[in-house]
Parts: sequence; structure tokens; C-alpha cells
Amino acid sequence: MWIYANPNPENKQVPDCVIRAICIALNKPWLEVSDELYMFARREYSVTCDDNIWGHYLYSLGFEPFLLPFCPKCITINEFTKYYPIGTYIIGTGKHAVAIIDGNYYDSWDSGNEIPTFYWRIR
Repeated sequence: MWIYANPNPENKQVPDCVIRAICIALNKPWLEVSDELYMFARREYSVTCDDNIWGHYLYSLGFEPFLLPFCPKCITINEFTKYYPIGTYIIGTGKHAVAIIDGNYYDSWDSGNEIPTFYWRIR
């Protein structure tokens, strides 16, 4: 089930989905996650929304990466929550990131019909 969440300190609707998803999954403040991601990006001369950057960051925090099957066997974010009803995950679609905790997906909009291609799970 979708639950509205926007940990952006000013509740802004900006392209910070990676930061928002990580904040929600780890229950960390937006500024802390933003600063930590920025340091990873800076070392690689990249940006925080680069899948490789936030992937390295999540790996350093103990998350485990997984790929999802491509269509026609693909599933939506909403369907993912039914297959994985327990645990904490961050789903990536290639253009968006969403936090999932115990079968609920948390986002600033209902992204349940998006098709994820990979996910990270806390070990």
C-alpha cells in the first residue's frame, strides 16, 4: 500500500527521490543523507542520483543488491510489496527510487505502477 512521505525538510517536490527513499528506509534526516551521498558523488566526480553512487552508498551501509526480471515477467512496485511483505528495501526504476518497509511503499506520490529493475535489501 502507498503511504505518503516526503522527508524533505521544506516538503519540496524536487528530484530528490534517492535521498527521500534512503531517509525513509534508514530513518535518517534528509540533510544527513544528502551530505553523505554528496561525499560519495564528489569522490567519483558524479552526482547523487547516479545509480552507481547511491548503490555504493547503500552497499557501504549493509544493503544487498538484487536485479529483477525484465518484462514480460516484470512486476510493478505495488506488486513487489506483495511478493516481499516483510523487510526494508529501496527499489530503483532507473529514473526513480522508492522505500518499501514491511509491504508498504513510501513516496511523495503514488508510484505503485512504476516498473522497478533492481532493489536493495537491508541484510
